[in-house]
Amino acid sequence: MSVEEAERGIHETGKPLVTTLAAAATYFSTAPGVRLNVRSGPGTGYPIVKVLAEGSRVPIHCQTPGTTVTGPYGTTNIWDNIASGQYVSDAYVNTGSDGYIRPRCG
Repeated sequence: MSVEEAERGIHETGKPLVTTLAAAATYFSTAPGVRLNVRSGPGTGYPIVKVLAEGSRVPIHCQTPGTTVTGPYGTTNIWDNIASGQYVSDAYVNTGSDGYIRPRCG
């Protein structure tokens, strides 16, 4: 494979190059017009570790119960793990469900 093909993300078979992790991850939209706080644990009592920009999309690795929050997508105690040590309230993520859509965090 040439460097040019790799930069364009094309394998010699003509098919796009995709990493296994990226192919396996499903991303969900956060609530429009919201800068979403990302916390170190599943609740509003945990420190904010960063703030997501409006229009962000997040992967959900697992979900766990925590502080109940009311947001654009309802009232829930479900928190979404979006990265190691990073949680957002499911009330601000458009998953299309009021319940768990991913495994419980271990």
